Parts: sequence; structure tokens; C-alpha cells
Amino acid sequence: MLTPIAYGFAVVLDLFILFIGLRFLRAPQAAAAGYGVPAKKDGDAVYLTVKGQRDAVYGIVGLVLLFFVGVRAEAWFMLVVALLPLTDTLIVLRNGGTKAVAFGIHFATAVVVLICAVLLFLA
Repeated sequence: MLTPIAYGFAVVLDLFILFIGLRFLRAPQAAAAGYGVPAKKDGDAVYLTVKGQRDAVYGIVGLVLLFFVGVRAEAWFMLVVALLPLTDTLIVLRNGGTKAVAFGIHFATAVVVLICAVLLFLA
């Protein structure tokens, strides 16, 4: 019973981060505003592209690990990747973003990813 839930949860999270990455590549200004720190109108395109690429690749890596390596590898991946939204929390707070976005989006995401890692370890 736990295994399908853990797999499903992991797939949803991997697809979600892939979607976020693609959003940064297609609509960088809107994605940056949603991240919690709006980008400068004409100065951050390269950094937003790097963020989009990073996030998209993490989503793909997660899916590849889950489907070709196994649940244990995905669990370790999720455990390590939880560091990204934790650091995103700090980035938002240090750069003028609101606490609501920092904790309500980024910190909450880290918690959800950690819960997924635990479920995968138990599966």
C-alpha cells in the first residue's frame, strides 16, 4: 500500500520541479515573481535561465532515478534535493521577499520533499 503512494508522490514532485524549471525558461519574469524575489527587468535573464535549467534537470534526474535505478536511489535523491528549497527559503528572506513566501512556499516544499524521502525509504 505504501509503495504506490511513495512512487506517486515522488513522480508528482519530480514533474512539479520539471514544470517550475520549464516556467523559468519560458516566462522568467513571472517565474521569478512567483519564486518570491522579482527579477530586474533587463538584467537577470542569464541567471533565470540557469535556475530554469537547474530545476528542469533535477526533475528529469528524479524521474530517471525512480524508473531506472529504483526507489532507494530516489529516496536518497529526495533527501539531498530537500536542501534546495531550504536554501531558497534563505535566498528569499535575504533578498527582500516576504516571510509568507519563504516559509509558505520554499520551507513547506522542503518539508514535503523530506516526507516523500521518508515514504520512499519505507516503501
